[in-house]
Amino acid sequence: MLNLITDRIFPTFGEILLEGEKISGNEAALSKIYFMSEADYYPEQMTVKKALKWTGEFYTDFDYEYATDLCAKFDLNINKKIKSLSTGYKSIFKIIIALSCNAPLILLDEPVLGLDANHRELFYKELIQSYSDHPRTIVISTHLIEEIAELIENVIVIKEGRVIMQDSVENVLSQGYTVSGTSSLVDNYIKGKNVIGVDTLGGLKTAYILEKPERSNLPEGLKISGLNLQKMFIRLTN
Repeated sequence: MLNLITDRIFPTFGEILLEGEKISGNEAALSKIYFMSEADYYPEQMTVKKALKWTGEFYTDFDYEYATDLCAKFDLNINKKIKSLSTGYKSIFKIIIALSCNAPLILLDEPVLGLDANHRELFYKELIQSYSDHPRTIVISTHLIEEIAELIENVIVIKEGRVIMQDSVENVLSQGYTVSGTSSLVDNYIKGKNVIGVDTLGGLKTAYILEKPERSNLPEGLKISGLNLQKMFIRLTN
């Protein structure tokens, strides 16, 4: 889908619009998009420093000073050649360009691939700061749903090419709740309720329910908590 949006592959039917303009073959529209993909399209012999400078030739709002500051924060040596970077540092290199180009639409495909916990946390922090300083649309495609659940405003769930959910995270999580306790108590409680899935561990059970909780009628021994975005995604797509 992200390759379609950026005109790298072409749809067999239909059309893709950005602010009412067709994307296909439209250089002006495509210049408003930066796509950080898993693939690396920069010349391997090019240094990080040179790649940053060349990116500024294609994205006129590219902030070179901010990019070099990010390199320092992430401990990325700007004099290194791209081919010599580890998987994690290649992701960091692409993250820095994505955050620095200031395009109106940023597409991030698995941005934390290969990053350790410290670098992932730093990325999320810089992402929020960058968005606060320069509000724009940032789309994150990721399998690490639980990690980014508190960062994102809207969620789109796609199953087999069809959108099965599109809403704000707040609305999605307010649609249901989680109930946990002993298996027998949970089984009795969920009868007749809209259960989207259950997890069982030993004699304990957790059920995920899509409806408003009835806290006043909660039997003793059961615990109610909010829905987990990742669990909901798994249950909706399984």
